[in-house]
Amino acid sequence: MVDVKKGEASVFEAKCPQCAEFMANMGLDFESPKKDDIKKWEHIKSLFSVGITFHSCGCSGPGYIPNSKEKLIEYFEGIKKRYLENMGFWRTRIEPTNKQEKERDLNKNWHKLSSISSNYKKEIVTNQEGLDYWHVKIKQVEEKLNLIK
Repeated sequence: MVDVKKGEASVFEAKCPQCAEFMANMGLDFESPKKDDIKKWEHIKSLFSVGITFHSCGCSGPGYIPNSKEKLIEYFEGIKKRYLENMGFWRTRIEPTNKQEKERDLNKNWHKLSSISSNYKKEIVTNQEGLDYWHVKIKQVEEKLNLIK
């Protein structure tokens, strides 16, 4: 992506023909609202501020993009809820202490373990590692929610 990042322009700068400010690359699937539709433009600004753009490979479009501030908040609250559920797993999981328990844990929870460590088959993923990982993810979502609200 060649967007304007943190106030710095990329190599491929694009300026608005009307106000001469830098424009962001919103993706090929972006359809701009009418120039005077302030509410929609504010929503586009909110989407971009939290990293949602209209980029895709062209096969099925950019995926779900909330069409209002309320839907955007609901979307991130849903993500936060799933992340909190994942933290619940790591709070209650009994860490394996021997090879047999590790194998059982691996067979039962491989999807949870693999999200924390790519080396989950060879090493024991600790509960603290899982909690730390999901804590960071929740904090990132909360930061996005704060940008929107």
